[in-house]
Amino acid sequence: MTTRTDAAAIRVGVAGALVVAVQFGMGRFVLGLTLPDLRADPSLSPDGLSDPLLGLIASATFAGFLAGILGAPLLARRLGPRAPTTLGCACGTVGGLAVFGAPHPVVLAAGAVLVGSAAGWVWAPYNDLVAAVAPSARRAWLLALIATGTSAGLVAVALVAVAGPGWRTVWAAVGLASAAAALLNLRWTPRVPPVPHGAISRVAWRPLLLPAAYAVGYYVATTLFFTYAAETLRRGGLPSEAGPALYAIIGVVGFVGLLTGRWCQRIGAQRVAASCLGLLALALAVLALAGDTWFTPVAAAVVFAPGYMAGAAVIAVWTSSLAPDRPTEAMTSVLTVGALAAIVGPTVVGVLIGPFGLPAVLLGFAVLAAAGAATLAARRA
Repeated sequence: MTTRTDAAAIRVGVAGALVVAVQFGMGRFVLGLTLPDLRADPSLSPDGLSDPLLGLIASATFAGFLAGILGAPLLARRLGPRAPTTLGCACGTVGGLAVFGAPHPVVLAAGAVLVGSAAGWVWAPYNDLVAAVAPSARRAWLLALIATGTSAGLVAVALVAVAGPGWRTVWAAVGLASAAAALLNLRWTPRVPPVPHGAISRVAWRPLLLPAAYAVGYYVATTLFFTYAAETLRRGGLPSEAGPALYAIIGVVGFVGLLTGRWCQRIGAQRVAASCLGLLALALAVLALAGDTWFTPVAAAVVFAPGYMAGAAVIAVWTSSLAPDRPTEAMTSVLTVGALAAIVGPTVVGVLIGPFGLPAVLLGFAVLAAAGAATLAARRA
């Protein structure tokens, strides 16, 4: 029998999953999906957009992500944890529609940064929202549910990319879906009061060092995969539908992330994180070797999906277990480190592509991620 408390927790989980589906699955990596088309769009630039400029724009979106991460707990302390999730949806709405109508790369960049910031505003506050409505035994499952909402968003954005008339339609879909997610979130997520200032305790950094190190490898690897996956396929001569198909595969396979809470209970969050980072390293290596056939990119997507989805969920579960009294602050600290790495990654890759080529750069980062996974697995929990 479902109690009133269980029903409230499920509503928060579903609303959070939808918000994350839009802001992460659709919004956060839509730039990479549409990059091959917008690169050569004469309405943005007669000569096309260069690799360094696109790398800089991609990095700027993650600077927006970092701004949202840092701003979310500050806003939550004043207005409660639901407020950042509402603001994040508003950023996704305005940013997506701005890119949809962008006449110039500057407007494109500004809108993309707003969309990128949305993901930073919305994710961590759900740790506090779940803690407020759910018993401790169900929190890991709900956090995994919210994080895995990204899978549904990836499938949705892939379908829009295939069915829509152009890359601008995909960004319009992000804006409209953000508005719809905001309405459901306001209806199903309770107004949890902010924590009194006297009750705010400093989060100890030492227990979070390993999750933070993991976040660096995770965010660099996932950022590079999503930013350059569609571009890699296009350079290999595959049709334009290949990019959306890759996103759809990641979304469908990624639903295994719903099991992250159970995996963490069985083998520990640190081992789950090491496994995820290893899968991401393998996916980057396979993507780097992708040619003009479908087999290699499909294999990369199948390997990448569980590493990406479970890898995101494990951050929430891991940090919540290490700081159960301050879950949002703990997760924010770890996400900040990861976001800083994500800002640097695309810019560095954009510079390195010229002299070394994209496959060699991706393979080099795959080796670094594999080394990080091995180190994390060898460390005692």
